[in-house]
Amino acid sequence: MRSEPIIDDSRLLPILDKVKAGERLSFDDGIALYRSPDLLAVGWMANVVRERLHGDRTYFNVNRHINPTDVCVASCKLCAFGKKKKDPTAYTWSLDEIWHRAGEGWSESITEFHIVGGLHPELTLDWYCEMLRGLKQRFPQVHLKAFTMVEIAYLARRDKRSIHDTLVKLKEAGMDSMPGGGAEVFSERVRRIICDHKIDGGEWIDVARQAHKLGIKSNCTMLYGHVETEEDRVDHLVKLRALQDETGGFQTYIPLAFHPDNTALAHIDRTTGFDDLKNIAVARLMLDNIEHMKAYWVMMTPRIAQIAQRFGADDIDGTVVEEKIYHDAGATTSQSLRRNELLRLITEAGRVPFERDTLYRAVERSEAAFTILV
Repeated sequence: MRSEPIIDDSRLLPILDKVKAGERLSFDDGIALYRSPDLLAVGWMANVVRERLHGDRTYFNVNRHINPTDVCVASCKLCAFGKKKKDPTAYTWSLDEIWHRAGEGWSESITEFHIVGGLHPELTLDWYCEMLRGLKQRFPQVHLKAFTMVEIAYLARRDKRSIHDTLVKLKEAGMDSMPGGGAEVFSERVRRIICDHKIDGGEWIDVARQAHKLGIKSNCTMLYGHVETEEDRVDHLVKLRALQDETGGFQTYIPLAFHPDNTALAHIDRTTGFDDLKNIAVARLMLDNIEHMKAYWVMMTPRIAQIAQRFGADDIDGTVVEEKIYHDAGATTSQSLRRNELLRLITEAGRVPFERDTLYRAVERSEAAFTILV
């Protein structure tokens, strides 16, 4: 272990002892971490855990986002993406258009399609299954990471099926894993304010549980920086940790900063770099059973995501290409990064780039592939 930092906040000293001993942190420890102004000490402890797990590796992948529709029956205050069907600016791609867009600029370098969208009142479960089958037929080697727990619950209810049967049908059609969006914050009080049209926190957990029991891996998230308290954040992390103890199905945790622009909560200030780094670090310390922590550069900006590799993060996401949800909420970052840009961000942070697929297996590139990707 590297020499210990100077710790200005005495509340962190017993937590440091637990970190050094590899002991699980308590709810009260999480509160102390969030309330501490000593970001460098919290980050140092998170980096100890990060390097214990992953050494100097930082993971990334070559992926592409697909958002088939922004039409959504929900009217969540947190959202700038979803629109009503009659909105003249709303869009819904046809299956042919989805398959075409997936192939735009495509090469064998892409290992993942990340697929999420609105809760469309007319698109059926069969339609989404046909979409998955079409993608698998055209791009058989690409991993399909598709549909949040919210989307799964909506499709099940719309099709009058159980969650289990809905997941089975999507898995048979080609869904390989699931992203972790829609979790927001599990607090009932918070959800009534920011996303009262969505499933509640318990239902989100249940969908994730059922997916994991079917062998479908997923990510998990928390949306922070709106009306939640430190207690709400820690409660959320503890509930994710408990489900991971039960199923082991979460691959990666991604803290997501709330972007208020163009939402009904536009009066809320954006998070600061301090907030973003604190949320990465606290999550790394609290979620001892989730292997990977992602600093999502689209949300954090590449600069903060780069620094986060020293504050507990071991993943910087991927090339992305055409991200819509955060950009509709005012994100000013690029909608894509080329592979060589990701390599530069990682190496400048003193980390070793490790290209992965969705399941964190190493991806080997030929010289020809490198030429395409840079």
